[in-house]
Amino acid sequence: MKLHQYLDSTYLKTAEQAAISETENLEVVKKVVREAIHEGFKLVMVRPEMVTTAKSMVTAASSNVLVGTVINFPEGKGTIQEKLEEATTAINNSADELDFVVNYTAFKLGETTTVKNEVLACTQLGLQHEKVVKWIIEVAALTNQEIVRLTALIKNVVLSNFKEEQYQHVFVKSSTGFYITTDGKPNGATIPTITLMLENAFPLPVKAAGGVRTYKEAMTIITLGVKRIGTSSALAIANDGTASSDY
Repeated sequence: MKLHQYLDSTYLKTAEQAAISETENLEVVKKVVREAIHEGFKLVMVRPEMVTTAKSMVTAASSNVLVGTVINFPEGKGTIQEKLEEATTAINNSADELDFVVNYTAFKLGETTTVKNEVLACTQLGLQHEKVVKWIIEVAALTNQEIVRLTALIKNVVLSNFKEEQYQHVFVKSSTGFYITTDGKPNGATIPTITLMLENAFPLPVKAAGGVRTYKEAMTIITLGVKRIGTSSALAIANDGTASSDY
């Protein structure tokens, strides 16, 4: 099976995080976009300030590659209004998909109403503009029970407020790839965490981000039911190689 249409080729580092200049970082983004176009990946995922560049390249190439971006990345602690404003800018810049970081910190503190309200408002904005919306829950920051509860919360908000035909456009996504763990614990998707998400997200689709490092691992989680895989090593994985990074 060809993996390409499951892969969201991802580059989300700032110049500072990559320890390179702004100009050099822009060239990295362009390289990732060109690769996605050439290989025919499903989507290229870039930071909000890179959306216009990525979209213009995809359009110039008459490519079907989608352009996605992240909202309130990577901690998700912003207000609903901040998330809506950032998402609106991304929509105006022609992003196709919006990956929101849910306020998992608020969720862990028991502030479920805050989380429900942001999921409703931001999902509504995305779907009104015919965008795919993904909710990053940051599995490495959660216990198994919290993964179950947060996944179910997102699902229940969507099922209670949107039409059945819209469900396929709202994903639950595992990770940002930027969460710092201790004791060498994984900060991305694992089989156990993805299994919990799949069991509790249905009928919403699930995206596994981070932690998928080989073609075999990708095939395994697709067999489980994952609809998208986010990775910074899309080419290596698609060509039966091994990812060069943890995301």
